[in-house]
Amino acid sequence: MIRRSKVVVLVLAAVAAGLVISAAFNLPPLTNAFWGDKGGEKSGSAVPAAALRMVPVDIPTLVKEVSPAVVNVSTTQVVRFNRPRMRQPFGHDPFEDFWNNFFGNMPREQKRRSLGSGFIVSDDGYILTNNHVVEKADEITVTLLDKEEFKAKVIGADTKTDIALIKINAGKKLPHVVLGDSERLEIGEWVIAIGNPFGLGHTVTAGIVSAKGRIIGSGPYDDFIQTDASINPGNSGGPLFNLKGEVVGINTAIIQGGQGIGFATPIHLAKSVLSQLKEKGKVTRGWLGVYIQRLTPEMAESLGIPGKKGALVADVTKDGPADKAGIKSGDVIVSFDSRDVGDEHELPQIVAATPPGKKVTVVVIRDGKEVKIPLTIAEMEGEKAAAVKNGKSDLTKGLGLAVQDITPEIAQQFEIENRKGVIVSQVEGGSPADDAGFQEGDIIRSVNRQPVKNAQEFGAVLKKLKGETTVLFLVERGDARIFLAVKIK
Repeated sequence: MIRRSKVVVLVLAAVAAGLVISAAFNLPPLTNAFWGDKGGEKSGSAVPAAALRMVPVDIPTLVKEVSPAVVNVSTTQVVRFNRPRMRQPFGHDPFEDFWNNFFGNMPREQKRRSLGSGFIVSDDGYILTNNHVVEKADEITVTLLDKEEFKAKVIGADTKTDIALIKINAGKKLPHVVLGDSERLEIGEWVIAIGNPFGLGHTVTAGIVSAKGRIIGSGPYDDFIQTDASINPGNSGGPLFNLKGEVVGINTAIIQGGQGIGFATPIHLAKSVLSQLKEKGKVTRGWLGVYIQRLTPEMAESLGIPGKKGALVADVTKDGPADKAGIKSGDVIVSFDSRDVGDEHELPQIVAATPPGKKVTVVVIRDGKEVKIPLTIAEMEGEKAAAVKNGKSDLTKGLGLAVQDITPEIAQQFEIENRKGVIVSQVEGGSPADDAGFQEGDIIRSVNRQPVKNAQEFGAVLKKLKGETTVLFLVERGDARIFLAVKIK
């Protein structure tokens, strides 16, 4: 058996050996900063920065500070059922007996309840939440952390960003959150979600920012923060906090069946509409009057676009600001009001945030040259701005496309007003045209920006093509116009 004195000697020897090795290899001293001790940044400056961020703040304390400003939002909607009725001369409805005999004496209306979350943004009771939480509600009840309940009214709502502003009159000053800067949020940064999942009341979850700028198809201004902080039904409208206690997002959506995948609306979108919702109850946006689509590498090559950045104009709305100023189909917008346009997702947000009536300069690339176009932004009425999805562009050989003239019979059958162009009658499976996204019934209006009136002109343009080249087709599909690029040999 080894005596205690020998154990002490062995321990001291091991510590001494460690110090010698540390000095010999210039290793940093061990500190408690790695384990999240307060003040670790000073005492443990030799520890890598990533290690210092493992437990950056006292989360329980932060939650205690911000939770009083997070509320539960419950709504009630009266749903009315229209039963079949038959008026009789003596006032008796035989369907009433049928319903009562087979289904019991069912009510003609029923209350439907739903739950969500929200957060107080000012001490006088203004609350931000999702529009889908309070939309069509006949009654809204807000419950505070201390279980106090207040009736709320909708001050304003914006369906395009799914944001609503509601208000309660509590008769006292209320705790409220600080709105942060979501544009400075970094991927991998810790965030905290607080809300009312499944009606359980205040629930706190933590995770990181998994991604930014997610497009999930919810509207024209998709720009979601993806997080693995647990978000469930009932969290909608609740806040997503950074570790400074600032709201950086509004928890909005989940993927059905997805684990650890939730989406929050960046708070900068809410801040951009908050004052309008408070003052006018609605949001007024700028309108340019263009339909845009993604600029693929093949299209950029065909149009001579340097840097392959910008938003491709597929079509221009007649008599809209862009049309009046001279913007044309096939132009690529690379700058708007001195702001660079990286892709088709950036432009709608930039335009929408521009006050109607403002004079701006739009820079486009046309025929490989930069053109500056001054114009005046109009007010958007409904959803006039939209991004048009384009087909695939991973092309190889040939064309694989059959077309025919738009005859009067075809024009009448498919309700085609403009007969100039050709209609696609067949797309060969696996061909470059198929890969590009062509569909039977598409109407081709131009080839390489040269209008074609009929099948004869269409064939003549294709015959002039020599060698391997990318051909740009302007295609009309339904109410939309899109560009499809095909590389042929």
